[in-house]
Amino acid sequence: MPACQTVLVKLEFASSARSTVGIEWEIMLADPATGDLVGRAPELLDALEAESESERHTVTGELLTNTIEVTSGIGDSVAHAIDDIANAIAAVRTATDPAGIELLSAGSHPFAQWYDQQVTDKTRYHKLIERTQWWGRNMMIWGIHVHIGVEDQRKVFPIINALAGFLPHLQSLSASSPYWAGERTGYASNRALVFQQLPTAGLPWPLSEWSEYESYLDDMVRTGVMADATEVRWDIRPAPRWGTIEVRACDGMSTLPELAAVTALTQVLVEHFSRQLDEGRTLPEMPAWFHRENKWRAARYGLDARVIVDADGTQRPVREHLAETLEELAPVAVELGCLREFTSNATTLENGASYERQLVIANATGGDLGAVVQHLIREFRSGPESSIEE
Repeated sequence: MPACQTVLVKLEFASSARSTVGIEWEIMLADPATGDLVGRAPELLDALEAESESERHTVTGELLTNTIEVTSGIGDSVAHAIDDIANAIAAVRTATDPAGIELLSAGSHPFAQWYDQQVTDKTRYHKLIERTQWWGRNMMIWGIHVHIGVEDQRKVFPIINALAGFLPHLQSLSASSPYWAGERTGYASNRALVFQQLPTAGLPWPLSEWSEYESYLDDMVRTGVMADATEVRWDIRPAPRWGTIEVRACDGMSTLPELAAVTALTQVLVEHFSRQLDEGRTLPEMPAWFHRENKWRAARYGLDARVIVDADGTQRPVREHLAETLEELAPVAVELGCLREFTSNATTLENGASYERQLVIANATGGDLGAVVQHLIREFRSGPESSIEE
């Protein structure tokens, strides 16, 4: 047995107010006529970044020049963070509308090809592509990241492990990538399976204490896998700089109301588990192999998935289990002030997630993926009801 290594990576978890909310939303830039992606972010970002310096929101670039990312400030409620995002989108439109650029969001673009896209000219992105090659160049994916404040470092991994049981629920609600490079994949969230091909991406390792996370980081840094904790790309990860748990499993949300709904569900689940810890309870966990299967089922079947919900292997339709969860945790949502956003997840269960709506449009138009893109553009501007009614 090798001698024990002295852990060199010591990582502080920043002080953060409990159950505060932060949101990151990746958005595509598209030609309004063809619906194809356009790599025009560099011409917009200098002005947009400068304008956002004095605001709560930020506007930044991403891996590909066809993408911008908007982020909220630290919200004391879901509504507070969503207002920041709405303001950021309004600011972006002051640049994109005159430039003849449309906005949309989903886990993938229905027909764009990876070889037509340009990588943003930053060293860290070039290093990523150099290392990951074909898979890195194929990262035509868009997602959301939801940060929830945690006031005690000792709570972080118990909550992450319990929250992993609800990743398939969040993934199913947000699923919006049924097409890839012009092909119908048969998956509700093709993005989920593409993204996990990157090093350090995928489900979190089942760690129980912060010191185990530091040991993991030490191993990764010593062996050249990553430079620091920011390169941990798990579906749920600690964000030590902000003092948050960050959920990264979701596809890009196609509308602002749905973004608010999934954010509220995430906030309520974290607060619910935090309260259980306060009461001295042990949080529920499942074997890693159940989480792996759940992720695949949610990616494949979306809201029609049957998921494993406990360590005994009990299986439930995700729609039913979500509906029960919404009813059970509604009192927590009331106390957090996000009941309206939280209960609007029921609308998604009733009317369909983005992947389902995209398939409806494609079927109604004889498989016209250009029509699907125009549907996504309309939804991003006006909300989920308008396009379906048309």
